[in-house]
Amino acid sequence: MNITQIKYVLAVASSSSMREAASGLYVSQPALSASIAELEDELGFLIFERTNKGMSLTDAGREFVTYAKKAVGQYEILEDRYLSKDSDKERFSVSAQHYNVAIKAFADVIRKADPEKYVFSIHETKTRNVLEDVRDMKSEVGIISFSGANEGVIKKLFKEYQLAFTPLMIRETYAYVWKNHKFAKRKEISIEELQDYPCVAFDQSDDSNFYLNEEAMADYDFKKLIKSDDRATTMEIISKLHGYSIGSGMLAGDDAILKGFVSIKLKEEDPLVIGYITRKGSTLSEYGKAYIKELNKYKEIK
Repeated sequence: MNITQIKYVLAVASSSSMREAASGLYVSQPALSASIAELEDELGFLIFERTNKGMSLTDAGREFVTYAKKAVGQYEILEDRYLSKDSDKERFSVSAQHYNVAIKAFADVIRKADPEKYVFSIHETKTRNVLEDVRDMKSEVGIISFSGANEGVIKKLFKEYQLAFTPLMIRETYAYVWKNHKFAKRKEISIEELQDYPCVAFDQSDDSNFYLNEEAMADYDFKKLIKSDDRATTMEIISKLHGYSIGSGMLAGDDAILKGFVSIKLKEEDPLVIGYITRKGSTLSEYGKAYIKELNKYKEIK
């Protein structure tokens, strides 16, 4: 078994057909098929079930893919750190849900440290990815939140992934609308009053259940719902369709990402606990320590 074969399996598992996977890998279909068959012979079980309708993962194959993703992720980290042309540069990586505090702290670390040469990364991504990035050491620190609706499941994942969570703040539930919205001057409102307008939520489509949503009120049955995975698109939709967003999708605390949005306190309460995660037992780099120091400037929970 080698890393190329593992990458081949992942490519086929995420493609609609062997032909599509082969095209994306720039190898011939027979060569790809032979390589996977050779790996299956070595492992002693079938990763894929072959039918005239195509290929699908077997139960054993699904388990193999879970571990394969981790192995490839770790290999790519090693490859990037030690074999890339940037191996002599300072490195630091953060993964976060959509919070301005994550960006501000990241920028402050760079501004204050001002290293001569560096490759720093900040991944604004989905809940599952934040958890996995820190677990798999793609990122040293992750910014994450949970509400009453998903607290139990998120804490279970913290334990399963061996992650330590440190709370920073608790935020009440708000609706965010464009300044010319009919309700823009309201101090308080209910979701029922907003039901004729679309709620725009960050798309967590890789996750099969609502419990990994980063917004509050994740279990509410919205009459009109639009999912978006781009913040600029989300803002445009809200302004054009008089829609709204809930919780952290648009704003961090009371700061607008884009001028023109206003916040309205929701009558429905589902407070968000916002904090950071690290790997249990890990030793942070000087940049990881500096980043947490910056985050702690926003800490409101004693």
